[in-house]
Amino acid sequence: MSQATAPTPGTAPAGTSPEIGLSTDGLSKAFGGVQAVDGASVAFHHGKVNALIGPNGSGKTTFFNCVTGMIKPDAGSVSYRGSSITRKAPHRIARAGIGRSFQLCRIFPRMTVLENMLAAVRPHPLHLLRSSHDRGDIERARELLTRVGIEHLERVEARDLSYGQQKLLELGGVLMADPETIMLDEPAGGVNPALIDRIAGLVRSLNAEGRTFIVVEHNMDLVMSLSDHVVVFDRGRPICEGPPSVVQNDPRVLEAYLGI
Repeated sequence: MSQATAPTPGTAPAGTSPEIGLSTDGLSKAFGGVQAVDGASVAFHHGKVNALIGPNGSGKTTFFNCVTGMIKPDAGSVSYRGSSITRKAPHRIARAGIGRSFQLCRIFPRMTVLENMLAAVRPHPLHLLRSSHDRGDIERARELLTRVGIEHLERVEARDLSYGQQKLLELGGVLMADPETIMLDEPAGGVNPALIDRIAGLVRSLNAEGRTFIVVEHNMDLVMSLSDHVVVFDRGRPICEGPPSVVQNDPRVLEAYLGI
């Protein structure tokens, strides 16, 4: 009896379709005369590491901002796990189970690493540190700092961290809310290779525990080694999607990136 062949990463077994987590239908956003996102209809696979790639200016970050409520789209809809989250406030989208990082780290530079972690879930982290009623949050923050590998820096002000360490701190803050889906905007940008490997390892381990990822990234070696499913943007809309092995050889992708 022959053994069954395992499915290729990023593809569903024959006869099935991948479960969709986050999807958009006709999503559009313009800034003046510039159409940043242009009728984008995209579906990301639940439980997988999805990548959103494309040339500079292709609309990836604007797409993230529309999905997570940072800006309001001009048209179209966003659905998560079968429910509409279109034009909802960022905190409501976060409560639905979506966390995100930013292209430029959003941290409090004059607060310590531990205070930044607590600020992700509490409005007054300094008060929290003095409280005996919220020790659970402090313990969780310390556990997550250990998880991302910067537990030894908990008393250091965030401004004194390297940029890669700030990226790890931001990811730790995202994890404080225990999101089901994590959207990362250029997690490897400006980060040294050793910390890129650590970030990649975290994504893999968190995904193995059941978290979905949607990653915007320009480091193609990282994208192709990390992702199950890749969506390619150009001029505000998807032009190609599929497993990394298919996408990286698609002529539309080569034309968008290289003009050939």
